[in-house]
Amino acid sequence: MAYVIAEPCIGTKDNSCVEVCPVDCIHPTPDEPDYDKVEMLFIDPEECIDCDACVEACPVDACFAEDQLPEEWANFAERNAAYYAGR
Repeated sequence: MAYVIAEPCIGTKDNSCVEVCPVDCIHPTPDEPDYDKVEMLFIDPEECIDCDACVEACPVDACFAEDQLPEEWANFAERNAAYYAGR
């Protein structure tokens, strides 16, 4: 089970989670070309190792274990996976 970035990240993109991720599975990073084109960050569900580091680092509480994702944000699991489907 992967972690998911949800609605509180929209418009924030704080990058604290990017800095602490031990497997570099949160994108886009500020140095990637699509960083300014997206409204939030995304966790790659295939690469995530469920370490919980992003949860502690996120200042807006946007990171959730997939099984703890609030129901109103359930579609964010699909949005995170969809971001990586085209990469």
